[in-house]
Amino acid sequence: MPELPEVEIVCRGLADAFVGHRLTGVIRRFNRLRWPIPDALEQLILGPSGAGGVLRSVERRSKYLLLGFDTGTLLIHLGMSGTLRRLAGGVPLRVHDHVDFVFGEHVLRYNDPRRFGAVLWSADTAQATASGHALFRKLGVEPLGEQFTGRLMYEATRRRATPIKQVLLSGAVVVGVGNIYASESLFRAGIRPTVAAGRIGASRYDRLAGSIRQTLLDAIAAGGSTLRDFVASTGQTGYFQLQCNVYGRTGQPCRVCGGPIRAIRQQQRATFYCPACQRA
Repeated sequence: MPELPEVEIVCRGLADAFVGHRLTGVIRRFNRLRWPIPDALEQLILGPSGAGGVLRSVERRSKYLLLGFDTGTLLIHLGMSGTLRRLAGGVPLRVHDHVDFVFGEHVLRYNDPRRFGAVLWSADTAQATASGHALFRKLGVEPLGEQFTGRLMYEATRRRATPIKQVLLSGAVVVGVGNIYASESLFRAGIRPTVAAGRIGASRYDRLAGSIRQTLLDAIAAGGSTLRDFVASTGQTGYFQLQCNVYGRTGQPCRVCGGPIRAIRQQQRATFYCPACQRA
């Protein structure tokens, strides 16, 4: 699944390529992803006069992309296996190419083999959608924003017996820290993924907050992680997975202490850690 760094990379690529350009058409080849794709999506974007198709902004909230037009906001989620590619018009279709957003001579093509993603429409502005849409009301803060601090995590987890990795994955306190980056951030902070969130002190949460932020920034700089499906809008793959300290390295020596990396299952997700470097 594309996680926050991958979605951020797509967000930046789309902003560079399409902001200020006019949408000239929508080609829908499939009616439903996670939710139904709006029937009259092209008309909703262009508006009654057909003049509302200029893309004004591309933003990200958690793992959602928000494409802002004068008429409202297009919400896109890549799900488990979705990609958005900037292509020249006339590029042959592949299997699972579900939607094309046509911008003159180029198309923004949405492909999703598993169909767990989403293409939705909000009549509100991008800012209003990000703050008030039902999909976002229970989401935590952005990990790269000023609101995200160790103190915030500390206060949100008092008396919580849930393992810290599950708290990170839930998105209720902080969004976008998916499986890869939760494991890597906890390793950098020296915190075992199974420890109860309520047992972690304020100073360790400060260290964890810094580790989360730096891990995500490092991943963005590396183009994200390409384990199976992810590519940027340009078609480039990421290589952060080559830098991972624990994720996917079961049995291999820890890059810090030399001990073997271990793997466990937490709520059906693989968790990787170093028993020596992450004692508690």
